[in-house]
Amino acid sequence: MKNQSGGAEGFAPKRMSKPGVLTGLALVIALSLGAIAFAATSTITAGNLVLEIKSSVSPKALPKKEPAPIGFELGVGVSTKDGRHPPAAKTFRGEIGRNGGINAKGLTVCRPSQLVARTTAGAKAACKKALIGQGFAEAEVEFPEAAPFDAKGPLLAFNGGQKGGKTLILIHVYANVPAPTAFVTRVNISKINNGRYGLAFEARIPVIAGGAGSLTQFSLNLRKRFSFKGEQQSYLLAKCPLGRLFGEGVLTHADGTRLKGTAALPCIPKD
Repeated sequence: MKNQSGGAEGFAPKRMSKPGVLTGLALVIALSLGAIAFAATSTITAGNLVLEIKSSVSPKALPKKEPAPIGFELGVGVSTKDGRHPPAAKTFRGEIGRNGGINAKGLTVCRPSQLVARTTAGAKAACKKALIGQGFAEAEVEFPEAAPFDAKGPLLAFNGGQKGGKTLILIHVYANVPAPTAFVTRVNISKINNGRYGLAFEARIPVIAGGAGSLTQFSLNLRKRFSFKGEQQSYLLAKCPLGRLFGEGVLTHADGTRLKGTAALPCIPKD
């Protein structure tokens, strides 16, 4: 992987039966954080929808007791079983195990207002030091009585700060759908006490082209390092006391379909 927060465009998985059908941005983030171990592929189906997630995390060996810095790359592609255009994603909720975490203390904060109506270059200029990851996103747009078309744009992930025990990630995508549009997604993260899970993610997926668009592919490389009080820090952390790490997520759609994914993947405990 690249240092800091390089692009991950080469990591996108092969599309399935029809090019460009739905995925949920926040679902990808949460499942990938939940699957903090090895390179992995997961397939999730619900009704007519099929979601494929490929993730690669390093290092593979993690301490048993103290959280250590990690980074990850991921790619996502989704198809429908019959090749039709899917319903738009609406909301997401996900949870990750207690042994994975986020460290944003001391990291520069980006405000949502700094990203609204910004191009990719403008968003980078406004929040350069808060950038935690880069990649791309693609949507399929299908208007009535018109052929569908794909809209692809760069994706940026920014640290939105911490307040009241909650952490915010801001996702910025700039694409022609068909007019040039900046999409900003807020991913709210909070601590929970739910058995094996310790963090919850929640997000509302932006409406694309008045509801005619669905996200189709997603790729992200996240390996953020920064300095705080003279010490090197990592935005993502994990430990591996038992040889497994857990995560799950639920994505709902405009037609009521729910995609639920879970992960219980091995990692290598080290002293």
